[in-house]
Amino acid sequence: MTYYHSKTTDLPFDAAVARTRETLKAEGFGIITEVDIAATFKAKLDVDFRPYIILGACNPGAAHEALGFEDKVGLMLPCNVIVQALASGGCEVAAIDPVASMTAIDNPDLKAKAAEIGAGLKRAVAAV
Repeated sequence: MTYYHSKTTDLPFDAAVARTRETLKAEGFGIITEVDIAATFKAKLDVDFRPYIILGACNPGAAHEALGFEDKVGLMLPCNVIVQALASGGCEVAAIDPVASMTAIDNPDLKAKAAEIGAGLKRAVAAV
């Protein structure tokens, strides 16, 4: 079992990030966190790094339901989605597979919700 869904695209980095935001929104996800890894590494380590962003995607209704099933599941939220520039050109977009991360929790209701959310993330990645 893989722990993520991914796709490569010929889009330049900024366009890939914008398109990823659009496809996530179309699947009911909002972005509640954003980490610019390249900027963080430069500021904290004075290291240059390829364009790489982590978007914390959240479907509020699904998150509310999941927290009702398991109050500690917030430790695994939001669902991270990355966009990274590739040395060969273009970008890779990848999203966590929540089913993989939920294997640590023995709760059938939560696993079913994770499958539903995972399907939406997979569609969003595929649509980039």
